[in-house]
Amino acid sequence: MLKPGAPERTATSSAAALYLGRVMHARMRPVHHRFTYRVMNLLIDLDRLDEADRQSRLFGVNRAAVFSFHESDHGKRDGASLSNHVRRLAEQRDIDLSGGRILLLCYPRLFGYVFNPLSIYFCYGSCGNLALLIYEVRNTFGEIHSYFLPVEDAAGGGAIRQCQAKEFYVSPFMEMQTQYRFSIAPPDQQVKVRIVQTDEHGAIFTAAFSGQRRPLTSRSLLATLVTLPLLTFKVVAAIHWEAIRLWLKNVPYVPRPNQR
Repeated sequence: MLKPGAPERTATSSAAALYLGRVMHARMRPVHHRFTYRVMNLLIDLDRLDEADRQSRLFGVNRAAVFSFHESDHGKRDGASLSNHVRRLAEQRDIDLSGGRILLLCYPRLFGYVFNPLSIYFCYGSCGNLALLIYEVRNTFGEIHSYFLPVEDAAGGGAIRQCQAKEFYVSPFMEMQTQYRFSIAPPDQQVKVRIVQTDEHGAIFTAAFSGQRRPLTSRSLLATLVTLPLLTFKVVAAIHWEAIRLWLKNVPYVPRPNQR
């Protein structure tokens, strides 16, 4: 029997699915700043990539397509098996994922282009227990960093809460000496992600995504292409546009560590 919090693997469960929803960012200090955008995320089973590749003619795995997923966009970014890479890293931390699933929530490529500020790996043990969450973070300088947080207790079906000190430079308008508080509802019919960034004075920034599951089919991808055109291009454009707005609000600039 699968434990609460683990997506059921049934005869009709797909290797890849879509989650349509909204992403929200809100800054509380030193100025108030908030925005919301409609987005679409991909959830893909890293051990069933061949199946995912056959779900739609508009979707490809490790090949060119209108929408696509490439293993080289994640992890070591060398194109090697992402599932094997994650399992090796989990084993180094004494976490056994043998016989379990590894699901990755991320943006897909659109016309060959993607930028993922945050990708989340949901790593399950052989009994269906959620054993590990990996938060893979990127910045616009081409750098990537992962936070590995074991799941201590996924029972009860509630949100998983974790904490992590910030180790990686992301925004030129955010100090490094802060903490992340994660609250995650693992993917089912919905997926919810909430991150609160704090310092010694309290919350500074909140980011959240809430999405509804949709099947990955040619019809759903065409609908996304119409309703969310240039989705992945919009992600990068939005990052820079919101940075300009913060600069106009005179938010202090924080240089990259070791930056001249």
